Amino acid sequence: MLLFISIKNLIFILGIILLMRFIGKMMSARRNINEQTKHKQTQADISIEKEKAKRNFGRTTIEKVDPKSKNDSDYTDFEEVD
Repeated sequence: MLLFISIKNLIFILGIILLMRFIGKMMSARRNINEQTKHKQTQADISIEKEKAKRNFGRTTIEKVDPKSKNDSDYTDFEEVD
């Protein structure tokens, strides 16, 4: 059966293998570039948050509590008992 493979078929098979390898490398390079841009974006976001934290260091904010949020499970209303 191996004798029936001609040189033309062999070159065709090798060409397809090389094409698939090339496409695979292009896809992995594209994925790496996308991951790198996402990483740079997250680093920029982190640096913005750090700057914001430095500007607001030592400041206090008082926020009003909505009556709707009192029903949430994360809010606890404390009352002093005599």
